[in-house]
Amino acid sequence: MKNVLPFLRDLAENNTREWFQDNKKRYQQAKGEFEEFIGKLLPQLALIDKGLSGLEVKQCVFRIYRDVRFSHDKSPYKTNMGAAMTRGGRKSPFATYYFHMEPGSVFAGGGIWMPDAPVLKAMRQEVYYNVDEFKSILNAPSFRKYFDGISGDKLKRPPRDFPSDFPDVDLLMYKSYVTTTQLRDEQVLRENFMEELLNVYRAMYPFNSFINRALADF
Repeated sequence: MKNVLPFLRDLAENNTREWFQDNKKRYQQAKGEFEEFIGKLLPQLALIDKGLSGLEVKQCVFRIYRDVRFSHDKSPYKTNMGAAMTRGGRKSPFATYYFHMEPGSVFAGGGIWMPDAPVLKAMRQEVYYNVDEFKSILNAPSFRKYFDGISGDKLKRPPRDFPSDFPDVDLLMYKSYVTTTQLRDEQVLRENFMEELLNVYRAMYPFNSFINRALADF
């Protein structure tokens, strides 16, 4: 993927439709490299999480075009390329394995981000009834090797429908259940980068599996 980050770096400095049209071939080349990588990654990832079997690249990769209708930032293009590898496609409510390429901000992550209220409640219930199992996942050495825990915004007070004196109420206060690990730009050029990324997803699998069990009814 040698052309992806250089293209995105230049795009960040020239985020206009005119520049993009003049560099359309560079975009197509970078896009092709990224999609080829995801295409090779998917069957390997499906060996870790069988729920991803049969997933196609087009179900995972995000468009580079920004929706600027409700944004103060009218830049027409995203300055990253990303893929959300999720059971049923990236728009499904299940846990995702995410990969993000952006100059200075290459990272892998997973979980569920800002889910709808019923989905979030189901996740909190799963944590509430199986908190020891969930904590063992978060504290496992394989998980801690890559992840610091759950990240994202939290409620200021315990969620309704759950007892405020629950010993691990802090784990119920997240608005998202996501975790991320930062990668270095130069890593993506290594011959063994895919295996490095798969190691991250192997460590993430118990976390995502717990989430998907909670969302089985969805």
